[in-house]
Amino acid sequence: MTEILKTLWDCLLDSLVDTAKLIPFLFLTYLLMEYIEHKTSEKAEEKIRKAGRLGPVIGGFLGIVPQCGFSASAASLYSGRIITLGTLVAIFLSTSDEMLPILLSRAGTVGAKTIAEILIIKVLVAIIIGLGIDLIMHLTAKDNKKVEIHCLCEDDDCHCEEGSIFKSALHHSVHIVVFIFIVSFVLNALIALVGEAKLGAAISKIPVLDCAVAALVGLVPNCAASVVITEMYIAGIIDAGAMMAGLLTGCGIGLLVLFRTNKKNLMENVKILFIMYFAGVVVGSIIHFMGIAI
Repeated sequence: MTEILKTLWDCLLDSLVDTAKLIPFLFLTYLLMEYIEHKTSEKAEEKIRKAGRLGPVIGGFLGIVPQCGFSASAASLYSGRIITLGTLVAIFLSTSDEMLPILLSRAGTVGAKTIAEILIIKVLVAIIIGLGIDLIMHLTAKDNKKVEIHCLCEDDDCHCEEGSIFKSALHHSVHIVVFIFIVSFVLNALIALVGEAKLGAAISKIPVLDCAVAALVGLVPNCAASVVITEMYIAGIIDAGAMMAGLLTGCGIGLLVLFRTNKKNLMENVKILFIMYFAGVVVGSIIHFMGIAI
């Protein structure tokens, strides 16, 4: 019983630290959104939307920064329709949460060339898929949605028009931070009680479907997913295909924030999740069956 309480206490502290790291990203994101909503004209909003056509390229590179705050910010920005769907997916695919710090800490074992190849593949996949999605949205005339920041305000019942943009940004940040903390604590506790070893074994025990299982594990909105997948690859338990499948779908708490801020569009969120999973499995399987060594 004492051991369980200690584990839960550690999970609580980890959740507090992880959530605290997101606060600056979320506050600045909502501050930007409030500024756009209250201080810019419709013409300015249109320019912002059009400028987002290069978003997947920028997002693909931003995602490799070892901080899931970008994926959280991207989810909120997409919910307000400030960035495109392709940009969101590009950031999600290129984000790998704890992967880069772990690889850098094992540079003597992994090698700089391997780390560079992993990052390059992730960025290229993210950009190509992101641009492809935006092209499809454009050709099907589904990319003409206006900025909808007010929808977030209605969901949080913040009455933004009655106060300053700083107060509104703080209000939104508090709402999402509390939500993230609660869910993160529950996930941390479940993973800690189950054990990362068992989570890793779930991938290695199914060699034929390792890419599909790894991609599924990567979708878990918790840093443990990227840690397990990266460590298993370094140990030689899974190959480059399964590793890439799991790391492509592992966007930290990005999906968690998306389902919270874009909750009125549940089916759209599910489709985005499916796109992430499909991309991870396909790319991972190609690497696996072609015998590409990274």
